[in-house]
Amino acid sequence: MGGVSLQHPWAFAFGLLGNVISFMTYLAPLPTFYRIYRSKSTQGFQSVPYVVALFNAMLWIYYALLKSNECLLITINSAGCIIETIYIVIYLTYAPKQAKLFTAKILLLLNVGVFGLILLLTLLLSEGEKRVVMLGWVCVGFSVSVFIAPLSVICLVVRTRSVEFMPFSLSLSLTISSVVWFLYGLLIKDKYVALPNILGFAFGVIQMGLCAVYRNATPTTAPKDVDDPMTNHGTTVKAPEHVVHIAKLGPVAGLELNTHYPVKPGMPPPMKENGKAHASVMTKGSVDKVDKATHIEQV
Repeated sequence: MGGVSLQHPWAFAFGLLGNVISFMTYLAPLPTFYRIYRSKSTQGFQSVPYVVALFNAMLWIYYALLKSNECLLITINSAGCIIETIYIVIYLTYAPKQAKLFTAKILLLLNVGVFGLILLLTLLLSEGEKRVVMLGWVCVGFSVSVFIAPLSVICLVVRTRSVEFMPFSLSLSLTISSVVWFLYGLLIKDKYVALPNILGFAFGVIQMGLCAVYRNATPTTAPKDVDDPMTNHGTTVKAPEHVVHIAKLGPVAGLELNTHYPVKPGMPPPMKENGKAHASVMTKGSVDKVDKATHIEQV
């Protein structure tokens, strides 16, 4: 089997290393879900990244099964399917009703509808090697679209002059992952595995470069002005940035999106204190005496 046979020892070595790196990256959101479990709340985190990661893993498993000589792709993406499913189940357990409904809709649309359509079209419209080629380009297209996602984080780093949301260690590990999976695809002569990781490597190098440039820079805040949907007066409030963390896993991809709750009009902007954001709402009263204070915590 390609990549496992003793005739391809280097391919097997890179594929095995890619499995290890990708597996560790799959486990990266564990602290997030442990926090969700302890607080019994999703705390503003979104489920979309995990649903997308599950869909991506399903696509690559289907591709590997069709090609029948991609054992190392099956192992890592099978592990990815299990891990992402556990994440989604935990999310659904503690998410509010609206978030549960939204997650269920995305799961049905993407992981059942779109995947089912791809499965049906590849089985009906092609056969043999043509089917592998057709599915391969679908996998490449989806992987490229996922790899482009770090653009939002790159723009945020440039705008705020802060690498808080793009640590160097993460960028380095993702770059290494892309290199390893590219070499694996190159050695087994599978362009559908190799091609997406060229883009992944390019974005990884850009991220590391930005980490070096802005490592000691003075950060600047860049809040967004958004219209208050609750009024018709065009009131604008400061909303926190949406922060996206991308974990490139060679042919696999996982994302983590942390969306903070919006700040209501009239409420003071949150202030950093001991790693958490607090906002206080004061009632009328004496300057020297606080009658009431309501604390809203955002993680």
